[in-house]
Amino acid sequence: MAKTTWTVDTVHSEIGFSVKHMMISKAKGTFEDFSAVIEANPEDLTDSKIEVTIDTASINTRNEDRDNHLRSADFFDAENHPKVTFVATDIKKKSDSNYDVTGDLTIRGTTKPVTLDVNYEGQSKDPMGGNTVAGFSGKTKINRKEFGLTWNAAVETGGVLVGEDVTINFELELHKQD
Repeated sequence: MAKTTWTVDTVHSEIGFSVKHMMISKAKGTFEDFSAVIEANPEDLTDSKIEVTIDTASINTRNEDRDNHLRSADFFDAENHPKVTFVATDIKKKSDSNYDVTGDLTIRGTTKPVTLDVNYEGQSKDPMGGNTVAGFSGKTKINRKEFGLTWNAAVETGGVLVGEDVTINFELELHKQD
Protein backbone atom coordinates (compact mmCIF):
# COMPACT_ATOMS: atom_id res chain seq x y z
CA MET A 1 0.00 0.00 0.00
CA ALA A 2 1.34 3.44 -0.92
CA LYS A 3 1.71 6.30 1.53
CA THR A 4 -1.60 8.15 1.85
CA THR A 5 -3.11 10.91 3.96
CA TRP A 6 -5.11 9.93 7.04
CA THR A 7 -7.28 12.05 9.34
CA VAL A 8 -8.15 11.41 12.97
CA ASP A 9 -11.72 10.45 13.81
CA THR A 10 -11.86 12.32 17.12
CA VAL A 11 -15.16 10.66 18.07
CA HIS A 12 -13.40 7.28 18.14
CA SER A 13 -10.00 8.49 19.38
CA GLU A 14 -8.55 9.61 22.69
CA ILE A 15 -5.37 11.18 24.02
CA GLY A 16 -5.06 10.70 27.76
CA PHE A 17 -2.64 10.85 30.65
CA SER A 18 -2.18 9.69 34.21
CA VAL A 19 0.00 10.98 37.03
CA LYS A 20 0.51 9.99 40.65
CA HIS A 21 -1.81 11.91 42.99
CA MET A 22 -0.90 12.41 46.68
CA MET A 23 1.63 9.54 46.35
CA ILE A 24 -1.20 6.98 46.75
CA SER A 25 -3.36 6.98 43.61
CA LYS A 26 -3.50 8.29 40.06
CA ALA A 27 -5.22 11.30 38.56
CA LYS A 28 -6.30 10.68 34.98
CA GLY A 29 -7.48 12.93 32.22
CA THR A 30 -7.89 13.48 28.52
CA PHE A 31 -7.53 16.24 25.97
CA GLU A 32 -10.84 16.73 24.19
CA ASP A 33 -9.57 18.79 21.22
CA PHE A 34 -6.71 17.53 19.08
CA SER A 35 -5.79 17.01 15.44
CA ALA A 36 -3.15 15.26 13.40
CA VAL A 37 -1.52 15.37 9.98
CA ILE A 38 -0.54 11.84 9.06
CA GLU A 39 0.88 10.65 5.76
CA ALA A 40 1.57 6.96 6.10
CA ASN A 41 1.30 3.41 4.94
CA PRO A 42 -0.23 2.01 8.15
CA GLU A 43 1.26 -1.42 7.48
CA ASP A 44 4.78 0.09 7.52
CA LEU A 45 5.09 3.37 9.41
CA THR A 46 8.85 3.75 8.96
CA ASP A 47 8.53 6.42 6.24
CA SER A 48 5.62 8.37 7.74
CA LYS A 49 4.96 12.03 8.39
CA ILE A 50 3.20 12.38 11.75
CA GLU A 51 2.28 15.69 13.39
CA VAL A 52 -0.14 15.93 16.32
CA THR A 53 -1.52 19.13 17.84
CA ILE A 54 -3.39 19.23 21.16
CA ASP A 55 -5.39 22.19 22.49
CA THR A 56 -4.17 22.59 26.09
CA ALA A 57 -7.37 24.36 27.15
CA SER A 58 -9.31 21.20 26.27
CA ILE A 59 -7.89 19.28 29.25
CA ASN A 60 -10.52 17.27 31.11
CA THR A 61 -9.93 15.45 34.40
CA ARG A 62 -13.63 15.45 35.38
CA ASN A 63 -12.90 18.08 38.02
CA GLU A 64 -13.50 21.69 36.92
CA ASP A 65 -11.36 23.28 39.64
CA ARG A 66 -8.42 20.99 38.84
CA ASP A 67 -8.87 21.55 35.09
CA ASN A 68 -8.78 25.32 35.58
CA HIS A 69 -5.63 24.96 37.69
CA LEU A 70 -4.02 22.81 34.98
CA ARG A 71 -4.84 25.51 32.38
CA SER A 72 -3.26 28.20 34.59
CA ALA A 73 0.34 29.46 34.60
CA ASP A 74 1.12 26.89 37.34
CA PHE A 75 0.90 24.13 34.72
CA PHE A 76 0.13 24.41 30.97
CA ASP A 77 -0.34 28.21 30.89
CA ALA A 78 -2.93 27.67 28.15
CA GLU A 79 -3.36 31.39 27.54
CA ASN A 80 0.30 31.79 26.50
CA HIS A 81 0.91 28.21 25.32
CA PRO A 82 -2.35 27.08 23.72
CA LYS A 83 -0.92 24.01 21.97
CA VAL A 84 1.07 20.88 22.73
CA THR A 85 2.71 19.45 19.60
CA PHE A 86 4.42 16.23 18.61
CA VAL A 87 6.36 15.91 15.33
CA ALA A 88 7.83 12.51 14.48
CA THR A 89 11.52 12.54 13.55
CA ASP A 90 12.38 8.82 13.43
CA ILE A 91 10.32 5.64 13.23
CA LYS A 92 11.74 2.19 13.88
CA LYS A 93 9.80 -1.02 13.29
CA LYS A 94 10.12 -3.47 16.21
CA SER A 95 7.70 -6.12 14.89
CA ASP A 96 4.90 -6.47 12.34
CA SER A 97 2.63 -4.26 14.43
CA ASN A 98 4.88 -2.42 16.90
CA TYR A 99 7.01 0.70 16.41
CA ASP A 100 9.20 3.13 18.31
CA VAL A 101 8.11 6.56 17.09
CA THR A 102 10.60 9.21 18.23
CA GLY A 103 9.77 12.86 17.84
CA ASP A 104 9.88 16.36 19.24
CA LEU A 105 7.29 16.98 21.96
CA THR A 106 6.66 20.65 22.73
CA ILE A 107 4.88 21.63 25.93
CA ARG A 108 4.85 25.18 27.29
CA GLY A 109 7.46 26.27 24.75
CA THR A 110 9.95 23.55 25.73
CA THR A 111 10.80 20.92 23.11
CA LYS A 112 12.31 17.57 24.06
CA PRO A 113 12.70 14.28 22.17
CA VAL A 114 10.39 11.48 23.33
CA THR A 115 9.80 7.97 22.05
CA LEU A 116 6.29 6.56 21.78
CA ASP A 117 5.64 2.82 21.88
CA VAL A 118 3.05 2.52 19.07
CA ASN A 119 0.94 -0.48 18.10
CA TYR A 120 -0.78 -0.85 14.74
CA GLU A 121 -4.16 -2.43 15.54
CA GLY A 122 -5.18 -3.18 11.95
CA GLN A 123 -7.51 -1.91 9.23
CA SER A 124 -11.16 -2.30 8.41
CA LYS A 125 -13.86 -0.90 6.15
CA ASP A 126 -16.36 1.29 7.97
CA PRO A 127 -19.76 -0.28 7.20
CA MET A 128 -21.49 3.07 7.75
CA GLY A 129 -19.49 5.11 5.25
CA GLY A 130 -17.28 2.67 3.39
CA ASN A 131 -14.07 4.45 4.44
CA THR A 132 -10.87 2.54 5.09
CA VAL A 133 -10.09 2.89 8.80
CA ALA A 134 -6.85 2.10 10.65
CA GLY A 135 -6.34 1.82 14.39
CA PHE A 136 -3.31 2.69 16.50
CA SER A 137 -2.60 2.72 20.21
CA GLY A 138 0.43 3.76 22.16
CA LYS A 139 2.03 5.29 25.19
CA THR A 140 5.08 7.01 26.58
CA LYS A 141 6.24 8.42 29.89
CA ILE A 142 7.66 11.91 30.45
CA ASN A 143 8.92 13.88 33.41
CA ARG A 144 6.59 16.89 33.54
CA LYS A 145 9.24 19.09 35.19
CA GLU A 146 11.43 18.82 32.07
CA PHE A 147 8.66 20.69 30.22
CA GLY A 148 8.23 23.49 32.77
CA LEU A 149 5.27 21.90 34.59
CA THR A 150 6.90 22.33 37.99
CA TRP A 151 4.12 23.31 40.40
CA ASN A 152 3.60 21.07 43.42
CA ALA A 153 2.48 21.06 47.04
CA ALA A 154 3.54 18.98 50.02
CA VAL A 155 1.08 16.57 51.63
CA GLU A 156 0.81 16.05 55.40
CA THR A 157 1.94 12.43 55.26
CA GLY A 158 5.11 13.31 53.36
CA GLY A 159 5.69 13.48 49.65
CA VAL A 160 3.98 15.72 47.15
CA LEU A 161 0.54 16.23 45.65
CA VAL A 162 1.50 15.61 42.00
CA GLY A 163 4.02 13.04 40.78
CA GLU A 164 6.75 13.97 38.31
CA ASP A 165 6.26 11.10 35.85
CA VAL A 166 3.29 11.39 33.51
CA THR A 167 2.13 8.48 31.37
CA ILE A 168 0.66 9.62 28.05
CA ASN A 169 -1.53 7.13 26.22
CA PHE A 170 -3.60 7.24 23.08
CA GLU A 171 -6.07 5.33 20.94
CA LEU A 172 -6.43 6.70 17.42
CA GLU A 173 -8.85 5.74 14.68
CA LEU A 174 -7.68 7.14 11.35
CA HIS A 175 -9.71 7.53 8.18
CA LYS A 176 -8.01 7.19 4.81
CA GLN A 177 -8.44 10.21 2.55
CA ASP A 178 -9.01 9.56 -1.15
